[in-house]
Amino acid sequence: MATAFVLQRAQGSVKECTHRCAAHGARRLPVRPARTSCVNAFDLPTPEQAAAVDAALLTRHSMRAFLPRAVPRSMLEEILAVASRAPSGTNTQPWQVHALTGAALKRFTARVTAAYLDPDQNAAHREEYAYYPLEWRSPYIDRRRKVGWDLYGLLGIGKTDKARMQAQHARNFGFFDAPVGLIFTIDRVMQQGSWLDYGMFLQNIMTAARARGLHTCPQAAFTQFHALIAEELQLAPEQMLVCGMSLGWADPAAVENSLVSERAPVAEFTRFLED
Repeated sequence: MATAFVLQRAQGSVKECTHRCAAHGARRLPVRPARTSCVNAFDLPTPEQAAAVDAALLTRHSMRAFLPRAVPRSMLEEILAVASRAPSGTNTQPWQVHALTGAALKRFTARVTAAYLDPDQNAAHREEYAYYPLEWRSPYIDRRRKVGWDLYGLLGIGKTDKARMQAQHARNFGFFDAPVGLIFTIDRVMQQGSWLDYGMFLQNIMTAARARGLHTCPQAAFTQFHALIAEELQLAPEQMLVCGMSLGWADPAAVENSLVSERAPVAEFTRFLED
């Protein structure tokens, strides 16, 4: 009989339950638990379990100000272990994570921020891949403008205040003062399908972080400085920068953290085909 497993938290650690399968024998997999022992993967979740998952998803916002409170390495490793259960084509698992804390984080952020603020260095660095469309059109440009001006409005930054806009953008490169900075890379041989897999892995990290009271901010801003980052992190030539992510305890008093971007209703992006 096949049984699934959940992780159990016990005194701050993760216990692994064993999954047994007639075809594949026993394997150990880390997942975040309910506070019970093993459960069957085919059982319907309780309303409380469903609500907890929904809450983790619905309370995930991109936070842009963090408290100076450390994230235990054990918690970070637990989040990454859970996130690694993301699906990937033929189980290729294309993700590579570079976790920065302490002195390494300070050194990294100082170097990238300095490059951004120096006009000559800034001009010399360009993205390795196009994250955004080369030609903007509605509704995408409208959504982009709205969330940008909503953020600046909260911060009291006017449309002509270029200096404050630059200063706010520079905060990206300090991971918004988060105690953990994550840089993600992928092997260059991997193709578009693996980037889809990567997105699911990133979402898993953000959801698992919320389950532990942490917040995140996924960041494409780092892609401009891929060459500098490759040098700083001593990346192998075959590694390509995907993005960065801030992770930590969000500052509830920071006005920018009150921003909740809008979402289109289901009817706007879904076709239901029944007949």
